[in-house]
Amino acid sequence: MKKYSLDETIATFFGIGRYSKMPGTLGSAAAWVIASIFHPIHWSAIVAVILIGTWFSDRYSRKIGVKDPQEVVIDEVAGMWISMYALPASYGIPALVIFRIVDIAKPFPVNVAEKLPGGIGIMADDIVGGVLVWLILWGIRTYFII
Repeated sequence: MKKYSLDETIATFFGIGRYSKMPGTLGSAAAWVIASIFHPIHWSAIVAVILIGTWFSDRYSRKIGVKDPQEVVIDEVAGMWISMYALPASYGIPALVIFRIVDIAKPFPVNVAEKLPGGIGIMADDIVGGVLVWLILWGIRTYFII
């Protein structure tokens, strides 16, 4: 059995990013499951994932020589948790669907954040995407009271 480095283990969210041809979707779904079980995710957990994810995704991407490795999904965890922050649990599925659309389409300003260097760039596009999704869902909740 292959041993994985701590960098790879954290960056791939304990290997989840290695188990699918669509690792971003699998990572987002895993983050949604965790957020659904431990709802609401505390802001300090989100900050911790962002800081740890930035560090380890940078180290792992440098180690393998790929700018934004597909198997790195710790960024999806941060983005999903941000998109669900302080919203009712019933917003989890819409958050997952909209987050995946935003993550794949990379609208402005997500596409700009993605161009940042190293681990910051790996994490930033999903952080910005998570904030964008949160704003959409918060707006729906506020203005349509759903």
